[in-house]
This record gives sequence, structure tokens and C-alpha cells, in this order.
Amino acid sequence: MSRPPASLERVRLVEVLSVVLDRAMPGLAHVEYRLVGTGAALLHGVRLPAADVDLLVRRREDVDSFAQILSGFLCIDPPAWLPTAQQYYANYEVEGVEVGISTVEVDSSFDTIETFGPGPWKHFVSLPCGRHMVPTVRLELRLITELYRDRPDRYKPLLEHLQGAGCDLDLVRRGMTTARLSESLKDQVLRDLGG
Repeated sequence: MSRPPASLERVRLVEVLSVVLDRAMPGLAHVEYRLVGTGAALLHGVRLPAADVDLLVRRREDVDSFAQILSGFLCIDPPAWLPTAQQYYANYEVEGVEVGISTVEVDSSFDTIETFGPGPWKHFVSLPCGRHMVPTVRLELRLITELYRDRPDRYKPLLEHLQGAGCDLDLVRRGMTTARLSESLKDQVLRDLGG
């Protein structure tokens, strides 16, 4: 990031994402994308620290298409291949909020990973965002990511939300195994989720 991130609230996320989608649709209606990251959790209604919006797309040309429609905004990172991250990535500032669009080009057959493999394309829900319905990664995948990254300021609010809303315990269980989390953490998470 080029500057210290500001705290992002759900209302602000909806405003910024609506600006992006108002410009993108219907011209990019053919582009398959998912809202991922902390922005996905915010759109689900989870209160947690978030600073940006992350859109995952399948193809590099989809990143280029989003970059073209966002060309009127400040370009922080033009579309480029990032070999270390194995992603094609672009980043723009839209009304003071960073909006990243990327592929993640890692082969995996696991469906429990938030940003690559079949997971984000299989495990998602469409959530209202302004006048748009946004395909948003399921919270189970977001939880697994934050557990793997050992970020309790993010996984604890996710756990609390899922306790009340319910979740797919099998997906969480499989994801924690895929992420090779410790047995003690897995046991604690399953206890917290009522499993």
C-alpha cells in the first residue's frame, strides 16, 4: 500500500464498491469475479478491521478490463504480473479507498482456499450492495485465511459472527486441515462454532 490504510466501515465499502460496479456494469457483466478479503467480511455484516476492497478475477484480461474502467481514478499500481505472489494485479484509489483487482495463479484442487483453486468460485453467496448483487466469498473461507495468517483481530469477529449465523462446519474442518493448523487451534475453533 502506498499510504497508511484508513479504517473502512460497511457503509463506506458499499459506497465505493457501488461506484466501481456502476462504472463496470453492464459492460463487464461477462467477467466472473468475487469480493474477497476483509471487504467480503464487511459486506457479510462482520465488524472487523478493514482498509481496502479486493476483487478476485479468473483471467488477466479481466484485470485489464477493470483497470480500463477505473482509469479515471488514481492508479496506485498499474496491471502487472507479480511473480512472488503469483498474481496479476492492479490497484486504484476510488474515492479515498484502495481497490485491488487480481488473479491468483496457483494450481490447487483444494476448495477450502479463499483466493485460488476452486474455493472462491464454488463457495460464495451473492449479497446486495447498492443496486448490485455482489458474488462474495463465504465467511468460512475468510475465517480459514485469517486463522492461517494468525490474525486474531480478524478471526475472532468472524468466529463470533458465524456462531450466530451458523456455518458449514465440514468446510471449516477441511479448510483447517488443508491449512495445517495446530490440533489445539482446530479443536478450539470447532468448540467455538458448536462442532
